[in-house]
Amino acid sequence: MFNFKDSYDINDLITIVSILRSENGCPWDKVQTHASIKADFIEEVYEVIEAIDMDSAEMLREELGDVLLQVVFHSQIKTEENTFNFGDVCNDIGQKRIVRH
Repeated sequence: MFNFKDSYDINDLITIVSILRSENGCPWDKVQTHASIKADFIEEVYEVIEAIDMDSAEMLREELGDVLLQVVFHSQIKTEENTFNFGDVCNDIGQKRIVRH
């Protein structure tokens, strides 16, 4: 079970997605695969572009959250497969940014 809070961080989001995909979690979330949600990922990226084009900070904030959810969701699937986790994704992009700059 998850507790309601005034503010959530990335660790909370990872926990929420994990709970939703758990045995007693959300029926929809539990059955999703990379393939079944890939169109959702694309749609969310298009919505980020729309927010940028509209110069809407409020919309951009919301849509970036939706893209982040997609990254966490895909990472959670791989965590369940013991392939990699969200921390690995963060590490890899951090290393890439440092090496390139």
